[in-house]
Amino acid sequence: MEEQNKKEYLDNLNEIKSLMEKSSRFLSLSGLSGVIAGLTALAGAALAYFYFDGKLFNPDFIFELLRGDYIEVTNGITFLLTDAIVVLIVAFAGAIYFTNRKAKKDEVKAWDKSAKRTLINLAIPLVTGGLFSLVLAYHLQISLIAPATLIFYGLALINAGKYTVKDIRYLGIIEIILGLAASFFTGYGLILWIIGFGILHIFYGIIMYVKYERR
Repeated sequence: MEEQNKKEYLDNLNEIKSLMEKSSRFLSLSGLSGVIAGLTALAGAALAYFYFDGKLFNPDFIFELLRGDYIEVTNGITFLLTDAIVVLIVAFAGAIYFTNRKAKKDEVKAWDKSAKRTLINLAIPLVTGGLFSLVLAYHLQISLIAPATLIFYGLALINAGKYTVKDIRYLGIIEIILGLAASFFTGYGLILWIIGFGILHIFYGIIMYVKYERR
């Protein structure tokens, strides 16, 4: 009898813990949004690859671009920034769609207080990194944009990880490592950017979907 009461007590504690976690953490983030973000990043990279006639993966690509005339440099930078912004918008739209879909499936409110906290903590480093990247573009420090976006994105994920699934922090740490590597090997910055925002997102999204969503 005492053993049964102890089991019921532990079950109640686990249930209370689960309810508290659900109320304090944003758990509606779908792994499929990561897959869509990764595919979108790869599509943006493919578009840039063809725009620059296959020179995108050349380690000297950025330096050759900056050695061009003013119009060529301006057009190249404008295209890369536009491409990155479109990728970001599509990825964000995918995150909203799949988050709402998961929330409806789980019969919970998608954009509650925990969602707002997650978004704010994600946005602060993300917006800062975006503005800093524009400053780098203004000063023609193009080779440092890929490292900067990876590092600030990693910091954003770690910051937001306090209010959503903890697994997102591991992705953030890897993004920072890739960003630091890209800052040393600037010629391979775009390749590391594609790995960080494309391949890793798809890999992470599949893991999250299998772990938390597939039933």
